[in-house]
Amino acid sequence: MDNTFNAFLESMKKYFRGVRAEWGKITWPEKNQVVMETIFVIVIVTCFTIAVYLMDIIFKYGTRWIVDILKNMF
Repeated sequence: MDNTFNAFLESMKKYFRGVRAEWGKITWPEKNQVVMETIFVIVIVTCFTIAVYLMDIIFKYGTRWIVDILKNMF
């Protein structure tokens, strides 16, 4: 039991040493790049939200219009 626990601790130490080594290799983006990409994402999400909202309105009134026409026909 004690041997298994020690092996577990050693593997955890090795893992976190590897994490620390990889963490140092990360290239972080510039602040300007992060700001521009955030603005881009917000604009795209807003555009898609408006597009889905407009499609919802079109389908809502379009189906109502079709139903009214069909009611008047029969």
